[in-house]
Amino acid sequence: MKYLKTTACLCGAMLCIATVSNFNMCTAQVKKSAMKMTTTSKVKANQKKSALQKGEENFKYSVDEFADLQVLRYRIPDWDSLSFNQKSFLYYTSEAAKWGRDIYFDQNCKYNLPIRRVLEKIITAYKGDTKSKEYQNFIVYAKRFFFSNGMHHHYGEDKFFPACSKEYFKMLMVKTGQGDKCNELLDIIYDPSIMPMRRTNDTNGDMVANSAVNFYEGDMTQDEVNKFYAAQETPGEKEPVSYGLNTKLVKENGKLIEKPWKVGGIYSKSISKIVENLEKAKNFAETPNQKKTVELLIDFYKTGDLKDWDRFNIQWVKDSSTIVDFMNGFVEDYNDPLGRKGAWEGFGDFKDIQASHRTETISENAQWFEDHSPVDSRFKKKTVKGVTAKVINVTCIAGDCYPSTPIGINLPNADWIRKEYGSKSVTIANITDAYDKASNESPKSMLKEFAWDDGEVAFIKKYSTLTDNLHTDLHECLGHASGQIMPGVGTNALKEFSSALEEARADLFALYYLADPKLVELGLLPNAEAYKAAYISQIRNGIFTQFTRIELGKKNTEAHMQDRKLIAQWCYEKGLKDNVIEKKNRNGKTYFVINDYAKLRGLFGELLAEIQRIKSEGDYAAGKNLIETYAINIDPALHKEVLERYKSLNLKPYKGFINPDILPVVKNGKTVDYVVKYNNNFLDQQLDYAKNYSVED
Repeated sequence: MKYLKTTACLCGAMLCIATVSNFNMCTAQVKKSAMKMTTTSKVKANQKKSALQKGEENFKYSVDEFADLQVLRYRIPDWDSLSFNQKSFLYYTSEAAKWGRDIYFDQNCKYNLPIRRVLEKIITAYKGDTKSKEYQNFIVYAKRFFFSNGMHHHYGEDKFFPACSKEYFKMLMVKTGQGDKCNELLDIIYDPSIMPMRRTNDTNGDMVANSAVNFYEGDMTQDEVNKFYAAQETPGEKEPVSYGLNTKLVKENGKLIEKPWKVGGIYSKSISKIVENLEKAKNFAETPNQKKTVELLIDFYKTGDLKDWDRFNIQWVKDSSTIVDFMNGFVEDYNDPLGRKGAWEGFGDFKDIQASHRTETISENAQWFEDHSPVDSRFKKKTVKGVTAKVINVTCIAGDCYPSTPIGINLPNADWIRKEYGSKSVTIANITDAYDKASNESPKSMLKEFAWDDGEVAFIKKYSTLTDNLHTDLHECLGHASGQIMPGVGTNALKEFSSALEEARADLFALYYLADPKLVELGLLPNAEAYKAAYISQIRNGIFTQFTRIELGKKNTEAHMQDRKLIAQWCYEKGLKDNVIEKKNRNGKTYFVINDYAKLRGLFGELLAEIQRIKSEGDYAAGKNLIETYAINIDPALHKEVLERYKSLNLKPYKGFINPDILPVVKNGKTVDYVVKYNNNFLDQQLDYAKNYSVED
């Protein structure tokens, strides 16, 4: 699960390291590893300042803006404190991540790679006037295409179009020797009726037929797909694989057939490159357990067997004593309208030891949080196993994590593994830091425009960084890891609504506990008032300001945005009688003000209990009703107002990142070190990746 950051309130999901059941042992291992890392690099660190410290004042986080997008860059702090082996492991896992780029483009739509090739060739080969308005409009389209990993908006999922004319685009193709592709691709690019949505969740139509994602091929219906996988599942199965996670379902001669994404299968060229770099990475693993983790992932990529995927995830969860870590594979199912197919993603990371004290405190108390949850006791875990949490810095993000990046992650997603072996949860420190620093570079802010008064602005500024980080920690480390499903309930019982409901469940868990005195007792919050910053942001963003991201008249379709809308709208309506949340108007502007924080917390707990029941019992009808009633439709008057007010701020609602490069330092033909180079051009990075990390046809 991922926790994504929004304009007014950002959110995310990832790894973790302090295992509850073995907390003392793991902490000792981490301290030992940290001491070793610090000792081996102390002289080096004292002899020269890290690249992050040099020119701190001149580092610009924002590097580009176009359409509704802002491109940022992030730092890799404390790189020079890592050992050579740790840097080597991160170098090769980062290289492995870059090789999955073609996979993710193709998963999003079967025409994405052919169109991307056309865009790349025009940019590199066109010799005409590149200063004209038409060409600049073409460049904006190309950047949007690269940012979204295809022709559909990365968040809204609707198709976007070039502002340059179709005739001009055709001329560019002809002039660069691609005229033979015009008939095939130009209508796909320009016709709004062709593949209008990457993924639709409109239950009034067939979601498989009406989605552009490249997970299903042939004349098949949503009902056929559901029956195909239902026949594979065994009710009450204790260790079910994630059926369909790593395959394309194809209809051939009237029969449905799965074709796996593996070496020797679909995406074989890219996956072989990933495996090649993982083979190199395992030689620099910190521990035998980590080496085994990498080897199991390689096995999965070679066999395509989902039991091998489960073995890898179990070993990855157990591998909690290392500083460096990674993820690579077909992970999240948000992009599949039926919630089965895993989008490819990859990243490399290392632990922020000092910042991880916060998450370790949370994971150490995981059983207390589970026991005191407001949900029915039937749905609570009697014993919380292996909840690990840490704060990390990423070294490379790729696939479903790039350029738009989560600020936290909790994996694995299989409920039975989470129950029996635990999970890893992380907050990504250098990404959240980059978001914060970039916002400080802007002269205007959402906060000043939409906060009720100066007192609220000051309060949010004082506490929001702390409460946002805690929200992410609780969401990822404990929220996703909490609760249990009842025997006999299938892993995909909530179908197309599972992602939004799961994100809402984790958000509600975090919101409920942010106001608990236990956080002050643990030293995680400075006082009993600070949590209110998170409540203010949650309500204002969920019911109002997040819709700066959606065109007027369109519905709310993205899972995380549905989660936030569901929570805010449900609490607003349920609290009307007691005026818990008040809708105010001043000088023609709308504001949402919380009048009773205690009652709001009670509402959070009530909704958490219901969504946990829905998940635990697999109550599809109740989950469907919640999403369709509270999460999809946007008040048109509020939507119009928020778009107009936001436009006056000249801000971009969506943000993403370019990666730094990790470069080998070679002396006498041997790599002796790795250094970080910070890039500052989004388009250059896309062309570099196309040239050096692309092998699919």
